[in-house]
Amino acid sequence: MSRTDHIAEITPEVLLKAYACGIFPMAETADDPGLFWIEPERRGIIPLDAFHVPSRLARTVRSNRFEVRVDTDFEGIINGCAAPQEGRDKTWINARIRSLYGQLFRRGQCHTVESWRDGKLVGGLYGVRLGVPRRHYQRLLEQAVHQTADFYFWPADRTVDGGVALQSVSQTS
Repeated sequence: MSRTDHIAEITPEVLLKAYACGIFPMAETADDPGLFWIEPERRGIIPLDAFHVPSRLARTVRSNRFEVRVDTDFEGIINGCAAPQEGRDKTWINARIRSLYGQLFRRGQCHTVESWRDGKLVGGLYGVRLGVPRRHYQRLLEQAVHQTADFYFWPADRTVDGGVALQSVSQTS
């Protein structure tokens, strides 16, 4: 982890280069204007060509209890990811993080996978695509049963067809 007391200039281009090197920015809190770099010793990598979906999870996904949408509500996803949730009362998603990922989203380099139920956003994640063959999912919003499993299955199932060979996640647990 690298922490500076000044606000370094992080542009969308710098952010993409950092992701390509395996590092990403965080803030101490939502109110902290500064960012620092996280350089994990270990990264979670999911090879998508060998991704196995357990039969029980496959049944849950096929049940169509949720409608999965892509790139339709970036603001809803980032707001949901930044909101307090059970077991987590504060967030590292500050205004600069929102701005940087919002810029990448508008440029088509950050994507959302969203779960909707009865017309309401109930879960999702956002991530940065680093070209082929890698996609990095940064954050997860969970508000409904089986959301986590659905969101790791859905991108894996769809991105192999889109030429993405592996998926990176920020942490291994």
